[in-house]
Amino acid sequence: MRLTTRGRYAVTAMLDLALHGDSGPISLADISMRQEISLSYLEQLFAKLRQQELVCSVRGPGGGYRLARTCSDINVAEIIDAVNESIDATSCNGKGNCHSGDVCLTHHLWDDLSRQIHRFLSGITLDSLVHQHEVQLVTLRQSELVETDADLVDRSN
Repeated sequence: MRLTTRGRYAVTAMLDLALHGDSGPISLADISMRQEISLSYLEQLFAKLRQQELVCSVRGPGGGYRLARTCSDINVAEIIDAVNESIDATSCNGKGNCHSGDVCLTHHLWDDLSRQIHRFLSGITLDSLVHQHEVQLVTLRQSELVETDADLVDRSN
């Protein structure tokens, strides 16, 4: 199965947006700092997420991004699909030409697995992730790190 950093980072960034979006639009710089994802990479991902109407941008001072729908209306599979990520366990990218141009012996097994994974991820919403205890603990730790970093910057000035 191929799930590259593009899909993983898109889900991570969207979850960050869901966790912090109650206070208003979130800048990509804030997501970049909290999640340690390159700002330029986030810009590319958010262009695709915006095209698929999963996020909307807010311009001006205090601008940034917001979820375009509620957390309970966005699932993980949608996010992965939006950034053109493939959840494909076949060796032929689902084309069925894996054995000298024909379907291989196990093609249907891997194709079924790919569909099951997609179905599984379709059943997981951002809202369900936001409310997971483990996610809350990581969010708390990241917030503490950001506050510590801000204190260090203030002291050096």
